[in-house]
Amino acid sequence: MANITTKQFQLLSDNQMVWDLLVENYAANKVEAPFFEYAITSTWLDKRYLYMNKLWFDGDMAVGFVFYEDPCTDIYFCLRHGYEGLADEMIEYAEKHMPGNDEEKTLILNPEQKALMEAAGKRGYRQKYVNENYVIDFEAAALNYPLPDGFHFVDPDHVDPVKLAICMWKGFDHEDKGSFENWEAEDPGTPWNPQKAYLGIISDVMAPPPHATYEYNVIIANEQDEYVCFSGMWWVPENKLAYMEPLCTIPEYRHKGLAAAALSKHYGRMRELGAECMTGGGNDFYRRIGYNRKSLSYGWKKF
Repeated sequence: MANITTKQFQLLSDNQMVWDLLVENYAANKVEAPFFEYAITSTWLDKRYLYMNKLWFDGDMAVGFVFYEDPCTDIYFCLRHGYEGLADEMIEYAEKHMPGNDEEKTLILNPEQKALMEAAGKRGYRQKYVNENYVIDFEAAALNYPLPDGFHFVDPDHVDPVKLAICMWKGFDHEDKGSFENWEAEDPGTPWNPQKAYLGIISDVMAPPPHATYEYNVIIANEQDEYVCFSGMWWVPENKLAYMEPLCTIPEYRHKGLAAAALSKHYGRMRELGAECMTGGGNDFYRRIGYNRKSLSYGWKKF
């Protein structure tokens, strides 16, 4: 592999390159392209270490990528098929240069990434835990939950960004002191306040990531037209993938069937577009409503 070169990731110039690499090699890695883009365009990601993310090239073609998400000590990989010989170098780079010490650092590897697992094993890493997220395969299962009485879907062409920001602020428990540990806020348990929330939540709503497909988002409102449930959707037609992220419901409207109705709306739309599967999360809620498969990833630690 004499023509292999490398460079450190640059946010303003390399996003499209990384998106293409992840899309083109989704089958070989099972790392979704929206997974990375959603993180780097969100306020919750610690962006101080983005320069540590690294790309490998064969000529002008990107063939490998090492990056972190949240926490920054969780390290992910994408390796183009046919370039498995780079696995040792990529694992070595992650070990020596990505954020965290040996105790903190975790390599997140998917079942398809055999060469990377072998390379990690040679350097003393071992699988410590399994992450499980639910997925629905459209040919084997269906979602058909009706919208409860008293609620309606919001026209995606007429979304009020302030209402949506309030829904996300409340829906992700920013007003709940007991659920606030992972959020960047000045004061846990703070009621909606545009001056405090503007840069965090409303910027996500009004400055969409480059590959966002906001036209497929689902928003549910109550009879007073207050937005009470939101489900985001990233459509990746090359992978026939409907990537659902994020999903939230305002606390007082939970357990009414709104999230199931929102995901059913996604199911109908995305199936018509040709999607073969839709992602969910690790919560047992997804299994209960009909998600029929688990997507696995493994956390490897140094021993």
